Amino acid sequence: MITIGTRKSKLAMWQTETVAGCLHENGMVTRIDSMETIGDRVLHTSIAKIGSKGVFTAELEEQLAGGATDIAVHSAKDMQSQLPEGFVLIAFTAREKVNDVLLGTDRSIDISDPQRPLVVGTSSVRRRAFLRHFYPHVEIVEMRGNLQTRIRKMQEGACDALILAYAGVTRMGYDHMIIKEFDTEQFVPPVGQGCIAIEAATSLAPEKLTRIRQCLNNRTSEICLLAERAFLKKLEGGCSIPAFGYAVLAGDELTLVAGLASLDGTKILRVTEKGSAKDPAELGTRVGEKILSGGGRKMLEEIKRVQAL
Repeated sequence: MITIGTRKSKLAMWQTETVAGCLHENGMVTRIDSMETIGDRVLHTSIAKIGSKGVFTAELEEQLAGGATDIAVHSAKDMQSQLPEGFVLIAFTAREKVNDVLLGTDRSIDISDPQRPLVVGTSSVRRRAFLRHFYPHVEIVEMRGNLQTRIRKMQEGACDALILAYAGVTRMGYDHMIIKEFDTEQFVPPVGQGCIAIEAATSLAPEKLTRIRQCLNNRTSEICLLAERAFLKKLEGGCSIPAFGYAVLAGDELTLVAGLASLDGTKILRVTEKGSAKDPAELGTRVGEKILSGGGRKMLEEIKRVQAL
């Protein structure tokens, strides 16, 4: 029996049921235990101001530590760069398309038209920074909640459109509402976007860990995510800073595009480096060091100062 912990949102449950289905196909019996995290309950405060590094993970980790669940299923982009002691990511699933998309009901919307007033909803500091940089004419409003809640708020008039991850949109069947797909060269995705991460306590029985990993882990995803997460760890960042990182594997060569934006979008630091697939963490750390030494350290200090106000 493999007991799986997850958030209660429809997207989280879709991801968890997909994981459970794969385990079942490989001869493992599963049970799902769903719950709400602080990130799900506190919707009127930005993630950066909630004050917890694990806004979508802390309660699930309590279950893992206590043995109530064997594994927890997360969107990899929600995972903090440094897990608390006693926890480890044991698998990364095959990755969905990583792009950000503009979602709405009015297909005549053209985000590149500065003459047309447009209000866009997002909870992401990275997306806010990119919008301010590439589309400074757009008005941005804070938009928290699960995918269905955000769409309902948009339809009620809170905004004209939403910026979301393609992966969540397509998994929930809202492809028909996509107005624009942003190029990853412009809107570089956040670390882990499009991938499901499997977390466990280090106390998990080795035989269970091995079977789960053999069933769920995608080696290409793992190599890319190890590089991306090493970059974010070097910045000591999570989803509350406007960092981005996207790794692509070709043969034995890994290419990582990563960086950091100022909150107002006026400055974007970006580095592209190549490295060996045999040591993805080295590549991520190296890129992180370049960003920090190239102005990122000062930028992070300013970001944290503003967010603390």
